[in-house]
Amino acid sequence: MQQQGMQRTLSIIKPDGVRKKVIGEVVRRFESAGIRIAAMKMLHLSKREAEGFYAVHRERPFFGSLTDFMSSGPIVVMVLEGENVIARNRELMGATDPKKADAGTIRASMADNIEHNIVHGSDAPETAATEIRYFFSELEIVS
Repeated sequence: MQQQGMQRTLSIIKPDGVRKKVIGEVVRRFESAGIRIAAMKMLHLSKREAEGFYAVHRERPFFGSLTDFMSSGPIVVMVLEGENVIARNRELMGATDPKKADAGTIRASMADNIEHNIVHGSDAPETAATEIRYFFSELEIVS
């Protein structure tokens, strides 16, 4: 059960982040910012599972390349917890395009391009709830 004022969000270290061996650095940045990891696991999405997760983007031109990429190797999914954690996580990640991301953000310092940008984070409380349920049961989340 979440405490009053606390939020949860989903974070994914994408296949490029796992390949680059930056899992520990991403986690360190979250924890250094006072964000608590309430659940974490590594898995390898099938193309179909990636399509299910990104179904909201099905009509977008990048859907095929995104789901190919997200099913190309293991990912690390996490439930992050903390005060205003959705906005704080998005600030730590930086802009989707690493060339436009603020210096010091995860994407500015680690990402190669707009498609291979190391991390995913939920953009709103409703999205976070849906995305967390896609990967985790309540039993797997430790508050």
